Amino acid sequence: MLHRAIGIFDSGVGGLTVFKEIMHLLPGEDLLYLGDTARVPYGTKSAATVEQYALEAAAFLADQGVKLLVVACNTASAVALPALRERFQLPVIGVIEPGARRAARSLNHRIGVIGTEGTINSGRYREAIHALLPDAQVVAVPCPLFVPLAEEGWAEHEVARLTAQEYLQPLIAAQIDTLVLGCTHYPLLRNTLQQVLGPQVQLVDSAEETALRVAELFREQGLARPEHGGRRAFFVTDVPTRFERVGRAFLGDVLGPVKQVRIG
Repeated sequence: MLHRAIGIFDSGVGGLTVFKEIMHLLPGEDLLYLGDTARVPYGTKSAATVEQYALEAAAFLADQGVKLLVVACNTASAVALPALRERFQLPVIGVIEPGARRAARSLNHRIGVIGTEGTINSGRYREAIHALLPDAQVVAVPCPLFVPLAEEGWAEHEVARLTAQEYLQPLIAAQIDTLVLGCTHYPLLRNTLQQVLGPQVQLVDSAEETALRVAELFREQGLARPEHGGRRAFFVTDVPTRFERVGRAFLGDVLGPVKQVRIG
């Protein structure tokens, strides 16, 4: 069991932000990554459809014999965690609770959340933050164009900056001091978002917080690999060309061969 890999899945390239943070915190663990690139983005799909996609992605990784599932997608975390935990006899970690826990440290209790339409409409971040910080003022804004910009590799393009200026106006007006990047694609746009918001706003990267939660769970449950591993494997559900281009720009030589697979 301990020699098995950690399985990580997302709708596309964005979950590599989670992959990278877990790799840095747990370098001796084997990691398997699945990007459901044939069906990206999840954020515009119905909750029932996202749940189906998440179950299929998780089943593929479970068939590889993983010891832990990381749902590196905010939309899937928002709607599919109960179904995943019921279906699979594995620890399952999503990205919403870790991000909310970090956001609850806000100094002025004015917290912004950006995410896909599916994540924002679910209200899961608002619920999770209020459970920890009941008097928080939470302003949640859907930013659907950020995912295709990240997938295209345009995270720091002028188009991304202009889009961010438009989306973030309600958050600037609310004088937030903390912004939750409620989509694992969004850390790829970190520099652009910080430029628009200014240095006074703390960005909460759910990828970093999720990796910390994985490491914490490994300590609690004794899941650490007893011998050094570090194998990486990458799978996608569509031709890997774009995933390889954007992923290699983000991960460098860590991104090895990417294999196209069929799930579902």
